[in-house]
Amino acid sequence: MISTWSGAAGRTPGAARGTSAPMTYGLIALCALIFALGPASGLVPGYGSGDALLAAQRAYFRHWGVVPAELFGKPAGAALTPATALFVHGSWVHLLGNMLFLFVFGAMTEERMGRVEFTLFYVGCGYLALLGYAAANATSGQSLVGASGAVSAVLGAFLYLFPRARVTSLLPFLFFLPLRFPAWVVLPLWAALQWLAAGRASDGPGVAYLAHLVGFGLGFGYAWVRYGRGTRVKAAPAPVTEGEKQP
Repeated sequence: MISTWSGAAGRTPGAARGTSAPMTYGLIALCALIFALGPASGLVPGYGSGDALLAAQRAYFRHWGVVPAELFGKPAGAALTPATALFVHGSWVHLLGNMLFLFVFGAMTEERMGRVEFTLFYVGCGYLALLGYAAANATSGQSLVGASGAVSAVLGAFLYLFPRARVTSLLPFLFFLPLRFPAWVVLPLWAALQWLAAGRASDGPGVAYLAHLVGFGLGFGYAWVRYGRGTRVKAAPAPVTEGEKQP
């Protein structure tokens, strides 16, 4: 989900200790299990190899992912694909990238929202993020899969709830030195880069940056409306969301 310019390595304050986040870890485990059992993992010999494996992957993504050109005006079952697509990933890198950011930012957000609300928030915002991308690319025949929209929503909510929490980031233009910045610096910069990338994105296979932006905006807006200015949490200093569309 997160573009190659940056990464998060290390937990935010409070998330590494004393935090109960069963839904965050459950979502990570579920996505990992679904991926391991699918054709993209390469772990199930029943899908075959070579051209047979590629055909199985395309059919799998088309069945469980969002195909914008088929989403609108089709049978009611197609309306479920923005939900099922949240749990399908196209590669190991795709899965690990999304789950890393869910692991880093999800625990504190879940602790603040509560288990049930966090789960509904995650699935609801992820659904709407993929739906928004599909509406903006209604003629696209590419399959869209991945938890990026939902994880981006978690980033948006985290930014509002914990703007001063410090996040360890690796920036290539600073020789990949691990530096700690507050969330209000890292996350808006990430969102800005998604915006720039979305303006250059084509309809071909790649990253659905628009879904990232929609999810991020939904997450931030939800936290703003739901919790208000009086509920932000000040995080005390403590020691230490990619390829969406499949061919």
